Amino acid sequence: MCRFNTRRKLFLLSIFFLLLLIHATSLSAQNVQAISRVTGTLTNESGKPMDYATVSLIRIKDSTIVKGTLTNENGIYDLGTIPAGAYLVTATSIGFNKASSNPFTVKEPLISIMVPVIIMHSSSNSLGTVVVTASAPLIEHRPDMTVVNVANSVLAAGNTALEILARAPGVTLDQDDNISLRGKKGVTVMIDDKLMYLSPAQLATLLKSTDGTTIQSIEIITNPSAKYDVSGSAGIINIKLKKSKQSGTDGNFTVGTGYGNSWKDNQTLSLNHKEGDLNLYGSLSHYDVRYDNDMLINRVVTDSAGNKNYFKQISYSPATIHVNSYRLGADYDITSNNTAGVLVNGYFNSASEHIASRTNIGDSPNGVNSYLNTFSQISNTYNNFALNLNDKVKLDTFGQSLAIDLDYSRFNNGQQSQHNTFYFNSDGSTMLTPGYLRQQSPSAISIYTAQADYTYPIRKNLKLETGAKFSDVKTDNNLAAQQQLNGSYVNDSTLSNHFVYTEKIGAGYVNLTKAFEKTNVAVGLRGEYTTSDGNLLNNNYVVKRNYFDLFPSLFINHTISDKNEARFSYSRRIDRPAYDNLNPFVYYLDQYTYAKGNPFLNPQYTNSFELSYTYNRMINVSLNYSHTNDRMTTVLLTDPVSAATYQTSINLQTENAYTLSINAPFTISSWWKINADVNGFYFNFRSDTLLGTNVSKGKAAYQAKLIQTFLFSKSFKAELMSRYSSSLYEGIAFISSRYSNDAGISYSFAGKRANIKLSMSDIFNTLKDHILTDYQINNIDLRQKRETRITRLTFTYNFGSDKIRSNSHITGMDDLSGRVKGSN
Repeated sequence: MCRFNTRRKLFLLSIFFLLLLIHATSLSAQNVQAISRVTGTLTNESGKPMDYATVSLIRIKDSTIVKGTLTNENGIYDLGTIPAGAYLVTATSIGFNKASSNPFTVKEPLISIMVPVIIMHSSSNSLGTVVVTASAPLIEHRPDMTVVNVANSVLAAGNTALEILARAPGVTLDQDDNISLRGKKGVTVMIDDKLMYLSPAQLATLLKSTDGTTIQSIEIITNPSAKYDVSGSAGIINIKLKKSKQSGTDGNFTVGTGYGNSWKDNQTLSLNHKEGDLNLYGSLSHYDVRYDNDMLINRVVTDSAGNKNYFKQISYSPATIHVNSYRLGADYDITSNNTAGVLVNGYFNSASEHIASRTNIGDSPNGVNSYLNTFSQISNTYNNFALNLNDKVKLDTFGQSLAIDLDYSRFNNGQQSQHNTFYFNSDGSTMLTPGYLRQQSPSAISIYTAQADYTYPIRKNLKLETGAKFSDVKTDNNLAAQQQLNGSYVNDSTLSNHFVYTEKIGAGYVNLTKAFEKTNVAVGLRGEYTTSDGNLLNNNYVVKRNYFDLFPSLFINHTISDKNEARFSYSRRIDRPAYDNLNPFVYYLDQYTYAKGNPFLNPQYTNSFELSYTYNRMINVSLNYSHTNDRMTTVLLTDPVSAATYQTSINLQTENAYTLSINAPFTISSWWKINADVNGFYFNFRSDTLLGTNVSKGKAAYQAKLIQTFLFSKSFKAELMSRYSSSLYEGIAFISSRYSNDAGISYSFAGKRANIKLSMSDIFNTLKDHILTDYQINNIDLRQKRETRITRLTFTYNFGSDKIRSNSHITGMDDLSGRVKGSN
C-alpha cells in the first residue's frame, strides 16, 4: 500500500508540475500576437490520400514561404502554429499539377484551423523514365515518436533489419540479439503496425530474414497510448516496409556480397503493379551467410566444504545460415472510401552450427586436473507462414473510420543435435567412457488474432478512438533425447519431455483526445483479460493462470511557441514471459553447460513517466522514470551439486530506472551533417528473495551514437557511425563497455535508377561481449567475440513504367510476433 501511495503521489506531482508549466507559458503568451495551428488533408481526384506531397504555407502579403512540410501516408499535413496574418496553402507532388487552398486569415487566438481538403489533379505531362524521390531527414522527431528514415541511409545497404535496428537512436543489441531501448529490455517490435508474437530468439530470426532494402522507416515510440498493445515496458519499435502506390508497374532488385572471415551474399526483388482500383505488391529475399563465434567461460565453483574448483571452457562455433523470405499482397479499392487488402508473408530458413569446446577442470586458476572435449553438430529449420485480411472504411468526410484485421500465423521449427563428449586426465589418458547424446526438438506455434479499431471525431477538436482485440496462441514443444549405451542409442526419459502452452487475451480500449488552444491532451484506458495454461505432458504438471489488468495512459503536448514544444506522458504496461522461457526443457551443451526454462516466471508490470522538450522539431530532450514490479531477467547460475552452469530466467522484485535522452542534429556545412544521440541512465535492481538473500545492484551508465553524413554531390555521399555503450548492470550480471565504428559510401548513376554502396561494419573489430556474474556461489566470467567486421558491396537498380514513380510508401497491416522462440 505504501508503494502504491508513493507512485500515486509521484504521478500527481508530475501532473501538477506540468499544469504549472502550461499555466506559466499561457500567461507569458497573453501579450503575444495571436497564433493558430494549421492542419489539413490532400487527396487526388479519386479521393485517395496524397502521401508524401510537399505542402507550403504562403504569406499573401509578400508571397513568401513561411513554413513547409510533407504529408504523411494518410495525406494529412500539420504546419504547426502560425502568427496572425493572411495565408494560403499550396501543394505539389510529382505527376500532379500544383494545387492551392482558398486564402484564410488568422485574426485572433483559435483552437485550430482545419484547411478544407485540397484536391490534386494528375498532370498530363510525362517525363519518360525520370525517377524523382523526396528525401526526408535521416532522423526526425514527431510529437509521439522518433522516426528513422532508413531508405535514406547508406549503411542500410546489404544489412538485415536486425542490423539496421541496432543503428537506430537509443537501440542496442546484447550478445544474444535481445533488443534494448535506452538501455531497457522489454521492447515490443511491430512490422507495418502489426504486433509480432515471438520470443526474442524467433524475433531475431524474423528480422534477420528481412532485407534492409525493403524498409522505408523505423518508428520509435517510448511511451505508447492505450490504442497500442500494452506489451513492452521499454516501448514500441514499428518497422515500416516500402510499397509504392503509383499507377503502373515498378520495382527494384538488389544484389550484394560481403566478406568478414568468409563470404556472404544477398539478393532481393521487389515488384509493385497498380492499375485502376487494384494494387499488387511483393518481394522475395535470399541470403547466405557464415558467422564465426569464439567464447571463453571461466567459472569458480565452491562446494559445501569451501573447496574451490576452477573451470575454463573455450569454444569455437561457426554457423552457416540460409534465409529465404517472401511477402505478397494486394489492396483493392471497393469504393473511394473502402479499401480491402490481403497479405501473405513468411520464410523458410535453415541453419547449421558446429561447436568444438574444451573444458579444463582444476583446483587452482591455472591448474588442470582433468579436461573434457565436446563436439556438437546442431541443425535447425525455421518455417513461417502468415496471412492477414484487412478492411478499412471511411464512414464520412469528417474522419470517422472503422478498420478490421484478421490474422493467422504459424511457425514450424525443428532442431536435431548430436553431442559427443570425451573425458581425459591431465596427462591425456582416458578418464571416463565417452558420452554420446542425441536430441530432437520439433516445435509448432499457431497464432490467431482479430482486431477492430473505430475512430469518431465528436467535435472539431475532440476525437474518440476505441477498439477491441482477441488473440489465441498455442505452442507445442517436444523434446526427445537418446543416450548411447553399449553401442546403441536408448531413449533417456530424464532428458525428454512434451510441453504445450496456450494463451488467450481479450482486450478493449478507449482513447479520448482533446485539442485546446495550444495544448493537446489524450487520456486512454485499456483492459486485458488473460488466461494461460502450461502443461508438461510427461508428468502431467500444469501451471494455470487467469488475470485481468487495467492500463491507463495520459499524454499532454503543449506548444510553448512556434519552435518550442513540451510533452508529458504516463502509461502502465506489461511484459509477459516469452514462451520458451516458460518451457522447463533442459537443453544440454555438455555435462557442465545447459539451459532451461522457468514455468513459474511471472509477467512484469511497469509504470512509466516521461517529460520531454523539442526545439524546432529537431532537438529533443527527454527525462524518463519507470518503476517495474517482478522484473524478468536472464541469469547464469551454478548448480552446486553437479557444478554445472545453466542459463534460465527469474523474477527480481523491482527495478527503478532513470533515463535522460538527448538527440540533436548539427549542420557543419552544406556537405557535412551530424546527428548525435546520447542516453544516460541509472537502473537499480532489488530483490529480497533472490536465492535466499537480499540483492541491490545499480550503476550509472550511458550510450552514445554519432552519425555523420557527407554529401559530396547529388549522386555521391558517405556515412560514418560511431557507437559506445558504457558498462552497466543487468540484474545480477555486470556487462562491460562496447564500442564500434561503421562506414559506407554510396554512388547513384543512370538517372539515379542505379546505386552502388560499399560499407564496412565494426571497422576496427572492437565489438565484443564481456559479462561477469559474482553473486553467492555464482562466479562466472564470460567473454565472447562474434564475427562483426564485415565489408559489403551492394548494387540496387530501380525499374518501372514510363510514368513517373512516386517515392516509396508504407502499408499499415497488423502482424503478430513477440514472444516465441526458435529462429536464430
